[in-house]
Amino acid sequence: MEFCAKEIKKSLIQWTREWFDKNGKGCNAVIGISGGKDSSVCAALCVEALGKERVIGVLMPNGVQSDIADSRQLVEHLGIENVTINIADAVIAVHTQLKEADIEVSEQTEINLPPRIRMSVLYAVSQSMNGRVINTCNLSEDWVGYSTRYGDSAGDVSLLGKLTVQEVKALGHELGLPKNLVDKTPSDGLCGSTDEQKLGFTYAVLDRYIREGICEDVSIRQRIDTLHRQNKFKLELIPTFEP
Repeated sequence: MEFCAKEIKKSLIQWTREWFDKNGKGCNAVIGISGGKDSSVCAALCVEALGKERVIGVLMPNGVQSDIADSRQLVEHLGIENVTINIADAVIAVHTQLKEADIEVSEQTEINLPPRIRMSVLYAVSQSMNGRVINTCNLSEDWVGYSTRYGDSAGDVSLLGKLTVQEVKALGHELGLPKNLVDKTPSDGLCGSTDEQKLGFTYAVLDRYIREGICEDVSIRQRIDTLHRQNKFKLELIPTFEP
C-alpha cells in the first residue's frame, strides 16, 4: 500500500493526542532535540497534537556540538520551550571513574555512554517538568540495531517506530519543517562517518527491503539480515525467568 504522508500525519496526531489523554493527561512531551529529521518530526507532531505550550525540547551537546545550530533552528521554528544541558561533565566523570577502577574503556562504551546519559537527562527533565519522554527512533534504524539500548531506544511512547526513514522524511515535508533538517545526512557525530557509510548500504535500499522484500545485492541483503537477527533483542522485553 502506498504511503500517504497526509493521512499518516493526521492519524499520528490523533493517536498521540489520545495516548497522552490516557497515559499522561495534561503532561508535557519531552523530546531530545538532535537537529535531525526524527526528533524534528516528533516535536512537530507533538506540537500539532498537544499545542506548543506542552512540548519541551532538550538540547544535549557533549561538549561542543558542531551542528547545534540545527537544534536551535528547530525549537525556534516550532516556538517550543527548550533547555540546553551539556552532558560533557557527566561523560568525563564516568570515564574517570572507570579508569580509576582499572577498567579499560572499550569503543562500544565510548559510543553508547553519551546516548545513555542523554536518556537519563531526558527522564530527569521529564520527571521535574510533568512530562512524558518521546522516543525518536524509526523503523529502519531499529531494524538493523542502529540505536543504543536504554539510550535513544528508550522512552515512554514511540511515534516513528513503525515508519521507515523515507516515510519519516515524507512526514517532515508534510509537516512543513525546514528542508535542511528533514533531508540532513544522518550521523552519530562520533567518528566522522555517516550512518550509511558505517552500515555499508543506504537507507533507501534498506527501506525497500523492509517494505517490499527486494534487495538485488545479495551481500547487502545478507548483511541486513545478519544485523537484524543480531540486534532484534534490543526491541524485546528483557528476558524474565518464569519459576
